[in-house]
Amino acid sequence: MRMRRGGLVRAAATTAVVAGTAGAVHHHQQQKYAGQQAESQQQAEFEQMQQQQAYQQQQLEAMQQQQYAPPPPPAPAPPAGGADLTAQLQQLAQLHTAGVLSDEEFAAAKQKLLAG
Repeated sequence: MRMRRGGLVRAAATTAVVAGTAGAVHHHQQQKYAGQQAESQQQAEFEQMQQQQAYQQQQLEAMQQQQYAPPPPPAPAPPAGGADLTAQLQQLAQLHTAGVLSDEEFAAAKQKLLAG
């Protein structure tokens, strides 16, 4: 009977050691995985922060380019002959009104001036 008891106690002790070891290993693994998850989470947050900073930098640069963009070139000046052309057309109109030029002569002279 004594052997049976020793066997049962030994089996119970072995089971307790195995269960305790399994529990300790399980706890260690949970801590390890939790640490890996935390590290992974921190890495993801760091990358997201870098992306946000890059986006903000791009926005800032775009605003600065708009702010310091050179003004558009001035509109081209009218050709120098534009004032002369207007004056010549007015002179033709006065001659036509005065009766110096006929309708046909006025139209031909006007066409000649506008053609260049």
